[in-house]
Amino acid sequence: MALSCRGVWSGASLILFYGKRPVGVKASLCTPRLDYTKSSSLWFVRHYSPSQARHGIGRSILKWTNEKYERFLQRRFPRFYVLYQTFMRGFRLLFQDGKKVRRIIACMLNEKTEYQNLHYRDMEKIRQVRRDLIKAIPLVILSIPPFANYVVFILMYLYPRQLLIRHFWTPQQLVEFQGVYHAQRAQHHWAIVKGLESISTSVQDSRLKSRLMELCSKVRSGVHPVVSDVHAVRTLFSGPPLGIKRIYADQMRHLCPLLFLTPRLPGFWIGRRLNSHALELMQLDRAIVRLGVHQLNDAELREACYVRGLNPDHLSPGQCREWLTQWLQFSTHLKESETSLYLHCMVLLTVNYPKHPGHWPQKEVDDFSS
Repeated sequence: MALSCRGVWSGASLILFYGKRPVGVKASLCTPRLDYTKSSSLWFVRHYSPSQARHGIGRSILKWTNEKYERFLQRRFPRFYVLYQTFMRGFRLLFQDGKKVRRIIACMLNEKTEYQNLHYRDMEKIRQVRRDLIKAIPLVILSIPPFANYVVFILMYLYPRQLLIRHFWTPQQLVEFQGVYHAQRAQHHWAIVKGLESISTSVQDSRLKSRLMELCSKVRSGVHPVVSDVHAVRTLFSGPPLGIKRIYADQMRHLCPLLFLTPRLPGFWIGRRLNSHALELMQLDRAIVRLGVHQLNDAELREACYVRGLNPDHLSPGQCREWLTQWLQFSTHLKESETSLYLHCMVLLTVNYPKHPGHWPQKEVDDFSS
């Protein structure tokens, strides 16, 4: 019995191209015979359309090319390969966060849920992605033209902290840059406390005036105040002279670095931004209370402390949890009109924790008293 070469190669090519024997192909040494029944024809067309085959081949070629390119960079340019990996990983993480936020917002719209009633992790994800996107917009626009990603690589290497968001930082850079940002806002701690002490001289109520002076004196001497010390002067921060709409512009500009906001704006605009960011953090505090502090993992715990003004670099998870519990006892009793007190306590309740009296540098004490 003679073999038909044309038939053999056509059947073999079908098996090689699609990875499996199509329905109706008879396995034998003779010419394959295709049983073109109606059901098998529809199944074949549905599962092996030419467009899907071309798409699969294209993806395989692209994946193979990327792998070859990455191996070449890793072998020839190892330092550049680290930047390349960081860049690609950052875009993937940013894209994943964007998809997650889109799902959260879609659920909010479908279920008609208010933002303040969301789960804490969903609220925190929305807050972080919004801030990251605002900072990442120039980077994304710069990456659009052809071969512009090489310019972005150079900028990543030269100015990673100023131009890139946390998605594009290495773990070492994340720790380093958070320390730099905290050092920058810590430079304004003394000015904020000194501003409170100066404003206290204009307080008419002698009892509130003495309590505010005592609170400032505690902080200046290195004592960590308790929540009751802060609540004793809370009425001063809902109206004149320390309310968010009555406070001096210079004092507001010193508060801006606490939230990583620029102080180079008009006074009324700074007040609105400080108020909106403080209200958002107060809503997050209530969400943590609903969830429970014990439900936060170590990374979430440290991030929550850092956002509220405390540097957790040298603190244990137990100390972070203890401080956050104290902070929630303070913040969950505040009204929306007391956002100024919330912002000032990002200094009053953080600057001496967990240090002991006498930790202030003598130069800063002399500057404060002068």
